[in-house]
Amino acid sequence: MEDQRSGLPDERPGPPPAERPGASEERPSLPTNERHGPPPDERLGLLSDEESGGPGGLPRRRAVALIGLGAAACALVAGVGLASTRGDASPADASPSEAAATAPVAGVPDARAVEAVLANRATAVREHDRARFLATVASAPAAFQEAQAKVFDNLTKLPLESWRERYEGIEPAGPSRSPAVRVSLQYKLRGFDRGAVARTRHLTFAPRSGAWVIVGDAAGRGLRDDVEIWDGGPLSVRRGRNGLVIGDAPGLDGIARRLDAAVPVVTGVVGSDWPGRAVVLVPADPAMAAALVGDAQNLKEIAALATVAPSASGGRGEDRIIVSPGTFGRLNDLGQNVVLTHELTHVATGGARDGRTPLWLIEGFADYVGYRKAKVSVRSAARELSREISADRVPAALPGRAAFEGTSPRLSQAYQEAWLACRMIADRYGERELVRFYRAAGRRSETAALREVLGVTPARFTAMWRDYLREELR
Repeated sequence: MEDQRSGLPDERPGPPPAERPGASEERPSLPTNERHGPPPDERLGLLSDEESGGPGGLPRRRAVALIGLGAAACALVAGVGLASTRGDASPADASPSEAAATAPVAGVPDARAVEAVLANRATAVREHDRARFLATVASAPAAFQEAQAKVFDNLTKLPLESWRERYEGIEPAGPSRSPAVRVSLQYKLRGFDRGAVARTRHLTFAPRSGAWVIVGDAAGRGLRDDVEIWDGGPLSVRRGRNGLVIGDAPGLDGIARRLDAAVPVVTGVVGSDWPGRAVVLVPADPAMAAALVGDAQNLKEIAALATVAPSASGGRGEDRIIVSPGTFGRLNDLGQNVVLTHELTHVATGGARDGRTPLWLIEGFADYVGYRKAKVSVRSAARELSREISADRVPAALPGRAAFEGTSPRLSQAYQEAWLACRMIADRYGERELVRFYRAAGRRSETAALREVLGVTPARFTAMWRDYLREELR
């Protein structure tokens, strides 16, 4: 691992923000661009032989999550994936030294003293000084010190261009507890992040020998911390030509190779007006994957999803692809390739964050790119829909947002319908016009985009699509 010490700028405490005890501040959140996903056992050709019943038994549904429109706030529950970091254990359960460290104290931590401690931690990360970093938590319980040691070890493996914690304010506390300090953790990955990412954490401070020191986190207080990949197990990092893969799960090399292969496929469709790279997080623990996504998301039926980590400067944020360890591992080679290419398409197109692009077009376009190099027949990839069409049950309209909800009884068919709508456009108008239509639908209404790019009304487009379904699937 390349030593990153010289790459981190010097972080010195500046004037702290005004303290706002009790302020209910809305902090940056991590939008879950991918919200739901069809069960992995019902999309053709994507599960492993073991999951699908052998080489000849093609499974029926791909586990890919939806990309949701808008910025859906996600609050990551404090302590998820950080169970060993609780710093407010009962004195009755703690050793004498731990009881002293967690005993209630009066007063509010001094902002400048807190900033000095936080700046010291940033210096330790920059200089890979483990002893200096752990000295900042020397007064905390042993479990918290151990968790912080693991965090530090993981941070040293990352290509950090910057990492710092900033004092944000004081969270209210009951009369028997120390107030918690709300901290903005900001970091930037060299070569991948355009700007710094901001995450919210909480630390408790107490006076020791005339100074304020860290004595734990705020787990168990109902405060919500944003979880990061370094909060899990020992990290490994793989850097390919086009991607950075970080995690404690096995198979990182394979994911890096697939990502490298997917980038030129995506670029070949959407063009080169995107960075052409991505950061993929691969936790071994499903609970950690869910915490990284947030919003109590159940990833049991989701193989991977694209998210956006909030920007420290209020910008568009930084893209991340989160791999759900159990489900992704159940996919065969084709399935894993399709899933990563699908998610990378969301990254390349910005996830249609305009709030206007129809969801069928967002998902159908990503599937179109995902399947572009896949050697699988249309009927195999759309088996559920093919059965309906063969029974003369042709859908009357393109799938709406509700059709993509996880509880939808026709979730697989919604994906298939959307994919075939985009495939029809590419077949009849050309791939370039499909891309042009996708972009136009983000600037104006669907009706206006159809007329401008394809020269048809919504009714005419729907009729063409229904005919196409009959042609391809009967």
